[in-house]
Amino acid sequence: MILRRALAAALTLLAVGAAPAAAQFTPGAAGGGDPFFPSAGNGGYEVKSYGVKLDYQPQNEQLAGDVTITARATQDLSSFNLDLRGFNVATVTVNGAAAQFTRKDQELTVTPASGLRRNRDFTARVVYSGHVNNVRDPDHARDGWIPTEDGAYVANEPQGVPSWLPVNDSLKDFATWDFTVTVPKGRTVMANGVLVSKTDSGDKTTWHWRENSPMVSYLATVTNGFFEVRTSTLANGIPRYDAVDPQTRFYGEKTPRPQDAWDNLAVEPEAVDFLTNLYGPYPFEAVGGVVDWAPNVFFALETQTKPLYDVLPDQLTIVHELAHQWFGDALVLDHWSDMWLNEGFATWSEWIWTERHGGQTAQQRFNQLYAIPEDTTRGQDLWFPAPDALPGPADLFGTPVYDRGALTLQALRAKIGNDTTFLNILRTWYAENRNSNVTTPEFIATAERVSGLPLHHFFDVWLFQEGRPEPGSW
Repeated sequence: MILRRALAAALTLLAVGAAPAAAQFTPGAAGGGDPFFPSAGNGGYEVKSYGVKLDYQPQNEQLAGDVTITARATQDLSSFNLDLRGFNVATVTVNGAAAQFTRKDQELTVTPASGLRRNRDFTARVVYSGHVNNVRDPDHARDGWIPTEDGAYVANEPQGVPSWLPVNDSLKDFATWDFTVTVPKGRTVMANGVLVSKTDSGDKTTWHWRENSPMVSYLATVTNGFFEVRTSTLANGIPRYDAVDPQTRFYGEKTPRPQDAWDNLAVEPEAVDFLTNLYGPYPFEAVGGVVDWAPNVFFALETQTKPLYDVLPDQLTIVHELAHQWFGDALVLDHWSDMWLNEGFATWSEWIWTERHGGQTAQQRFNQLYAIPEDTTRGQDLWFPAPDALPGPADLFGTPVYDRGALTLQALRAKIGNDTTFLNILRTWYAENRNSNVTTPEFIATAERVSGLPLHHFFDVWLFQEGRPEPGSW
């Protein structure tokens, strides 16, 4: 009997093996490591979904938020950070239990009641309120929650999301999003994805939108105010949502021109078809645009599924922002200094749209810009610096990123000398990297592989060397 017990214990020990080592819980990183915005984003976890509940009072610019984040720990976490600017945080819970939290600058550091194990999901809920705020970028532009006369223009590139919700504000963290936003009755909320419901209750209306496609945080929006909304369906079945502020017009104009906005938005179905034929299938489950009257913003933005326009846009601007749905939204930068991969591609899309619609060819536009002489005395020069060698975030949206980026693509098109091969590079780039991060070296490798040409010297001249490329140098 004793012998049998000892034998059984030995066999059990062999079967089970040694006890696992205790978890070593450590804090997640308080920054994502981007060279331009090192405090943006956080480490130690990846977000799977955001459940965003907001109540906005535009008359006094007060916002109340209740945000639930579902995430997976990528290490054994003793604490983790979220990005949030301003507001009074009332409570934070993790997996339903109260959590401790501290604030410093944009960092909301959360310490759960017990450690979070690696590779396990957890939920974090943050309840907060206060006066809205927005961010001044290094180029002095505002982004984030920008109040308007009747609501808010909510545009976040590059670092505005923490001005209105707790978030992992990282280019590398794709998640799904659910928005439930309450505003005074009569006002509209336009958010990403598809409209789930609209519910009136007394003097308020609650709008429920859902974005099921992966999306990084800076592409989120809940722009709100007085809008006329029109819905339709594209030929391929994709729902289309457009909204126009009845006060919309162009900078400096006094008379609203909402009908001109509707006339220009009418290009969307044709533009989606055109870009689909160029690059590949439209990447998302909804499409549209929001034309607001926000003349103090000074930029449009490719918010996912519904680009934002701060004033009356022309059709080329609409084509530009729709092109970003492929290059910028479905393909997301790995780091902000590669911005030419967004803006150069969208600008070249304008050029090829014009060429294919009977206007100036892309090569003519190239020749026109290439003829501009170097002038390093100007504050914003086309040729200095090269778009992938930006000196800092203040130049993130400078002329070279757009025009020299597009010049690079057109020069590549001319060097290859075959549109079928050139467009196959762009289609392959999109198809192989959809819903992921991209870098310039990866694009160079794709261009060489698809074309069969050695292109490192070409890209070095166009992307990394200062000054105008000399004729014959590439």
